Amino acid sequence: MEQNWIEICGVVFGIGGVWLTIRQNIWCWPVGLVNIILYVYIFYQDRYYANTGLQTFFIFISIYGWWHWLHGGADKESKLLVSRLRWQHGLVLLLIGIAAAPLLGLVLEIKTDAATPYWDSTTAVMSLIAQWLMARKIFECWLVWIAVDTLYVGFFIYQNHLPTAGLYALFLILATLGFVEWKKSLQ
Repeated sequence: MEQNWIEICGVVFGIGGVWLTIRQNIWCWPVGLVNIILYVYIFYQDRYYANTGLQTFFIFISIYGWWHWLHGGADKESKLLVSRLRWQHGLVLLLIGIAAAPLLGLVLEIKTDAATPYWDSTTAVMSLIAQWLMARKIFECWLVWIAVDTLYVGFFIYQNHLPTAGLYALFLILATLGFVEWKKSLQ
């Protein structure tokens, strides 16, 4: 029962963090950190080790994103603006994802008692890419989030984590809204 309350709190903070991100509000980072810490606990308890590691990494990238949104503007003092992903960087990220997801899945399958090693690793790697793009305020982060949130909805329904499946269904809607809103911000 305790984990259910933790999961519900994680859902609430997750919604708040994404909503603030869409609005390009700097408070998205500390609100998101609460969500992340709660899901470190939840995912570890359920043996989703790649996603536990992902959430742990999210702590660090959220601190980086918070700093970068504050100090990443053109003159290091101005507001960071939404930008586009260069195709060369997109290709590199795609190749990293294609290589890293099955490799991590294999490691999880061999070295741990992971519940779903390949699904877990694929969503984790995709989320890392999306979060890095978001920390850099790169518009295409929303396309990656739309793809990964779609996978997560199925994953959490399959694992009978219905509050979290609902959260990721809402994240999917919010990611679509983020795509539309950030597109308006492009220079």
